[in-house]
Amino acid sequence: MSELSNIKRLLINMHCSRCRSEYDENSIKIMRSEKGLLVFQVKCEKCKRCFGMALLGMDSNELEKALDMDEKKPEINAEPINYDDVLDAHHFFQNLDENWSKYIN
Repeated sequence: MSELSNIKRLLINMHCSRCRSEYDENSIKIMRSEKGLLVFQVKCEKCKRCFGMALLGMDSNELEKALDMDEKKPEINAEPINYDDVLDAHHFFQNLDENWSKYIN
């Protein structure tokens, strides 16, 4: 798959933060691509807002592998977080003592 195709897959659910337009292939310009580095610019075709993005430690092939793995993740049928879940988490953190680090592995 081409670098441009991989970047499009990465940005598939993203949109311009200013005008909310979706990005398309005309929005993406690859600035630099080498082993372990992929730099590209995204420009909104509607309002012309630009931003740059750099993927360090990842070239186009590694990006493709990561996207493939992400798409193969099993779907989790978990219940949405509700008010009681948030309250339970709040109480948990509120009641941690000085030995809180034992909960982290």
